[in-house]
Parts: sequence; structure tokens; C-alpha cells
Amino acid sequence: MAKRQREWVWVRSLQPAEKAEIAVACEHFIATFLKPRFLPEIRPTEFNYPVDIFGKWRGSKYSFVTRYRSGFPDNAGAEFDSPFTRLDHAEDRLRDTRFHVMWHRHTGQWWRVHEAVPFDEALRLIETSPTLWPAI
Repeated sequence: MAKRQREWVWVRSLQPAEKAEIAVACEHFIATFLKPRFLPEIRPTEFNYPVDIFGKWRGSKYSFVTRYRSGFPDNAGAEFDSPFTRLDHAEDRLRDTRFHVMWHRHTGQWWRVHEAVPFDEALRLIETSPTLWPAI
């Protein structure tokens, strides 16, 4: 039986300072574009309604998330999160920081919409592509 040879691949991970800088830029993007456009005010309904838009890191992925609150009588006030767009760090890019822009399907799967784009370009794509907007 032949032995498998290991193939080593160099990857570039995000440093904590770099992640913090990206998070600050994303929070600014949420505050200046996403919230004013998609959640200028909270309008309670008898169904699920959005109450916040925020972002969070999970490993090397930054997700844009909508928080919903239930207005149904049996669980009024219960909240849940629903991600709508994600930036996946492209670790195979050693020279610069790039991201895959991902879209969250209703099936729960993430689909890559744009591949290995610079961070500024990723935010511009989210701003201009209705597919990447929150479903509010």
C-alpha cells in the first residue's frame, strides 16, 4: 500500500489588529448605510420584525446579521438572528487581504457571489447588489 504524501500549503491568517480594523470599518458601514436604508426605525408587528443590524466575527469570517423579535402571542419578545451576507477571508492570498463575498440562501447554505475581492470593493458590492441586502 502506497503512503500518502502530505502537500503543504502556505496560508495567510488575519491578525487580531487587522480583524479589529475591519470590524470598525464594517460597523461604520452598518451605521452609515445598512441601518439608515433598511432599518431607519423599528416597527413592531404581530409577526417577526427586525430590531437591529450588526456584524460579528466567527473565525476568519465576518457576518452581517439582522436580529428579529417575535410579535406572535405565544412567544412575544423572543429574538433570533438571521445572517444575510458574509465576508470570508481568502487565506490563499499571501500578499494582500481579500475576501470572498458570500450570500446566505433561504436553505441555510452560503453561496460565493464574488471571489477574492479587496475589502473596500467587498463593501461596495454589498452596497450596490440587492442580493446581498437584508430581507427586511
